[in-house]
Amino acid sequence: MAAFKKLIFIQLLAWLALMAAGSYFISQNFDNAIGNAQKNAQATVEQYIKNLSATDIPIENLKSTLNVSETFSSFTLSDYQGTEVFSVSNTHELPFLAQFVQSNLNSVRLQYATNNNADIKVAFKLNMTHLGEQFQTYFFILFTISTLLTLIPILLMKTIVKNINDNVYMAVADAIDIYINQNQLDDDFATQFDPSQLEKLGKNLVPSFNRLSYFLKNKNDDMKNAAHSIKREAYKDGVTSLGNRNMFVDYYEKNIENAEVSTFGSLALVRCSELQSINQSRGYQKGDEYIKAVADIIKHISGTYSNSQVFRVNSSDFIIILPNTPLKEAERFGENLQSRFTQHMQNQELTSVANTGIVGYEKAKPLGELLSIVDNAMSMAQSKQVNAWHVQRDTDLVNNVSAGFGNQNWRKVINEVIESKSVHLVIQNIMPLGKSIKAYAEIQARFKTEEKQALPTASFLAMAEKLDMAIEIDKLIIDSSLEKIKSSNLSEKYFGLNITPSSAHSDQFMIWLERRLLKDTHITSKLIFEVSEFGLQQNIKASKRFIDMVHRVGARVTVERFGVGLTSFKFFRDLKPDFIKMDASYTRGLEDDKNNQYFMRLMVDLAHRIGVSVFAEGVESQEEKHIVETLCLDGVQGYYIEKPKDI
Repeated sequence: MAAFKKLIFIQLLAWLALMAAGSYFISQNFDNAIGNAQKNAQATVEQYIKNLSATDIPIENLKSTLNVSETFSSFTLSDYQGTEVFSVSNTHELPFLAQFVQSNLNSVRLQYATNNNADIKVAFKLNMTHLGEQFQTYFFILFTISTLLTLIPILLMKTIVKNINDNVYMAVADAIDIYINQNQLDDDFATQFDPSQLEKLGKNLVPSFNRLSYFLKNKNDDMKNAAHSIKREAYKDGVTSLGNRNMFVDYYEKNIENAEVSTFGSLALVRCSELQSINQSRGYQKGDEYIKAVADIIKHISGTYSNSQVFRVNSSDFIIILPNTPLKEAERFGENLQSRFTQHMQNQELTSVANTGIVGYEKAKPLGELLSIVDNAMSMAQSKQVNAWHVQRDTDLVNNVSAGFGNQNWRKVINEVIESKSVHLVIQNIMPLGKSIKAYAEIQARFKTEEKQALPTASFLAMAEKLDMAIEIDKLIIDSSLEKIKSSNLSEKYFGLNITPSSAHSDQFMIWLERRLLKDTHITSKLIFEVSEFGLQQNIKASKRFIDMVHRVGARVTVERFGVGLTSFKFFRDLKPDFIKMDASYTRGLEDDKNNQYFMRLMVDLAHRIGVSVFAEGVESQEEKHIVETLCLDGVQGYYIEKPKDI
């Protein structure tokens, strides 16, 4: 079929070449014929009027003759002063192709002649209709002959190719039948065809079919490994295409813990510190892009180590195995990761990217013990600075620096932040979607070490919650926010402050907060405290007491991340919040998700019935904002609207 297409292509090129050459030849002949005709006409007219004077020319007879004749398309006679004596014009249109050639070559031109006395001037143009018709006739003859010369071989070749293909199909079918019969008695594939049975089909087929039989034998062997391939596919992470936790465990057990030969190396745990924050504030699609970027950085750097392996063991954790790599060299690996993570953080305007914990391993090292040690190394790395790394050595364990030291170090870092009040405040506005809608700016906190190194916000808050220090952090944020509002004369604006569930349910914190808010009542009326729906569900009575207290002092409450829990609407009505903020998962891809649109519209209708405003968070595109507006929500927040900025 490819050869047939090639023939058609060659024939078309030949036809185009023939048409081009023939057209050029005919056009040149047409131009030459016009030139000769004009040359002869010029000589004839000059000869006719050469010895005549103006009085000698029978004007009326000449005019009558020219009107009847088709020799000239125009003829003008003038006297010695240039005054026109008479003019004859016969409109003769050239055929289309002749006119096209004539206009491009400018063949037919106006000609001039005078007598010897110079008292007669003639301007004339010949009628070339007969030459144009001849040119067009020759062109159509050329087109017809060249087209036939092109099509006839194509039609003949099509029939020949069809016959050849039919013969090949039959020969291949017969060869396959022979091969099938040859393999009927044995479970294993034969590696060669029986030449004696293929002789009638042509000896040239034997090498090709022997290659086919060898290929089929290899495919049979590949089928035996299909289960292993399917297993590997099932062990692949969908976002990064890396091996998942199951593949990591399988690899570790086979190649390290139960290895037949002695082995050693380094194992690194990389934890993405901003995944949860990005998922909540910017949507899960941005979270996936963030994970892919981290995976690309890890693969790029680990690729320089021989036989390195990279796995994504859960949503935010990667494990890298560097065989035959001592911890000294692994430190350089950690430095390279930190450098690339910091560069990516600056490019993407993030507060952090990931931290790295590194440990050494050797043959027969139990996986559970190794993971416990590397998790401790991760805790140490998180307590240093953004994108930091930490190597946990066996000597540290011998010297009683146990796995609990990571938590102790975090406690020390959190205490230092509280004592030095090393908190930096930024705000992100909620844009109202109506003139009468009241919205506010959400205050968010960032934390730094004594050395002024930024700490990963998500890890810091998670460890504060884990170590029962979240209440102290909430107090620090509230105090810092109120002082900032007063010092910056922002008491006329509305601000939102996040409260952890543990603080909202603490009687001690509630007493402290009420007293603190009553000190600045003019600011208190401008505050909105945000608590997650899931957190409110943990202790319904305590949640109601907290909301009642907030309302009592003049502040308001927002239920954030609404829609992820199973709260009944009766409970929601009893709590009487002032605002609800729909979880970012409902905004993501909202323009294509009719179910989410229906749910959000239902929530809006119910909330508006009891006087509660509804905001959407995580708005990342113009399409999402447009859908939110059509669903009658009261405000939107997200990176499309505004990124967090300094107060």
